Amino acid sequence: MSSPVLEAHGLVKRYGNVTAINGADFELWPGEVLAVVGDNGAGKSSLIKALAGAVVPDSGEIRMNGSAVNFRNTRDARAAGIETVYQDLAVIPALDIASNVFLGREVRRKGIMGSVFRRLDMPRMRAESSEHLADLKIGIKSVNQAVETLSGGQRQGVAVVRAAAFGRGVIIMDEPTAALGVKESGQVIDLIRSIRDRGIPVVLISHDMPHVFEVADYIHVHRLGKRAGVIDPRERSMSEVVALMTGALEPNEQERAGERGAPHAIQVDAAPVGDATVRDAAAPTTGTADAADPVRRTPPRA
Repeated sequence: MSSPVLEAHGLVKRYGNVTAINGADFELWPGEVLAVVGDNGAGKSSLIKALAGAVVPDSGEIRMNGSAVNFRNTRDARAAGIETVYQDLAVIPALDIASNVFLGREVRRKGIMGSVFRRLDMPRMRAESSEHLADLKIGIKSVNQAVETLSGGQRQGVAVVRAAAFGRGVIIMDEPTAALGVKESGQVIDLIRSIRDRGIPVVLISHDMPHVFEVADYIHVHRLGKRAGVIDPRERSMSEVVALMTGALEPNEQERAGERGAPHAIQVDAAPVGDATVRDAAAPTTGTADAADPVRRTPPRA
């Protein structure tokens, strides 16, 4: 049986009298898109920062591929293969696409030109950037153009390409569609699918429920500083997930334990963007798996 790519158990982080992370658990399995949702102040941002190395928890354990890790900063997390695409993208508009893809990881020329004069190997950086763009099917004509000439969706694509190029283990995306239109949001959703198809698991933090239900294999619901449950979007409606976020609805035992359910023969099609629910809210489901189905700890569905 395989182990989670990234997991955390009993994480705690306090800021004075405020407890941001209150014994939180987290599991991300190979090839999975896991959405993390929660109300404002639920502590999901603090959890993600701990997983990305931006925050050092006071107690608890983080593991990658079954081995304990201790991230003192984001550099440690990146060295372990965790890349994060933040909401502000962290791109430099005046630089070209290739320079942004290799930002902080610039490749120097061989020989004295690189070691002494510190000249960059721009032809190699441009060639590799073009390959990464093509792999993720991002339609940008030239990697020589400045990022400031790109649309919002294309800029998001550059940030995602940078993460996918160096993220060997996990890619975390923080509100990737928050400031984008419908068309550009659809492009980002396609990018997430492309990354998953390459075998890289994705953590998606989002408040956009239609997008969450469209792309996520499972949904981590965070409430009061810890995991309330892991939800299968094929067995819960959007209104039920919102109720779980607010505490109006309690998760079942399987969801509370974070267990992934057995594969389903019939899948529910996602509602179009802007719809309030995936299924008729008048007929909510319990989300309880059939007792005859074995519990599967290896995600996700195809």
